[in-house]
Amino acid sequence: MTRDNSTESEAVTGRLLILEYEQVKEEQRARIGFRDNLLYATLAAMAAIITFSLQSHGRPELLLLLPPASALLGWAYLVNDEKISAIGRYVRQDLGPRLTALAPGRPPVFGWERAHRDDGRRVSRKRLQLAADLLLFTVAPIAALIVYWTSEPVRAVLLGVSVAEVALVVVLAVQIVLYADLHRP
Repeated sequence: MTRDNSTESEAVTGRLLILEYEQVKEEQRARIGFRDNLLYATLAAMAAIITFSLQSHGRPELLLLLPPASALLGWAYLVNDEKISAIGRYVRQDLGPRLTALAPGRPPVFGWERAHRDDGRRVSRKRLQLAADLLLFTVAPIAALIVYWTSEPVRAVLLGVSVAEVALVVVLAVQIVLYADLHRP
């Protein structure tokens, strides 16, 4: 292959990598918007369930709707958050280095993808986000279950349902903690 063919091939490869970057960043932006809206959807669902429970002449068993709603929305939030992080990792660890290799002697490309993760307060922000995620998606549903359990009367079949809901919420809590990304730079 001649030098001109090699340069042309590298230019085409570079354009394709830039196009891929634009596409994955667009997916990341869309997922960020969707993920953030899931927070509002969860709060709205909780408010609706609590309001419905209170307006239904004190029917605390309706609070049993809150844990599955929170778990479903929390899982969607978690999956989107993980994909957002995976896109960032892909850009930093794969796409960026391949583009940098096409331009030897120049600074690495996509510097922001690394720079924003080097903030000294990143870990504390991630811990606060973990606390907020756990509060919204796991503590609130458990609180609803406690209100149900302390109400009178608790029916056996619904008690069984509520115990299964505890397991569901605990599984979600474990997954939220595992995906918290507290240590990676």
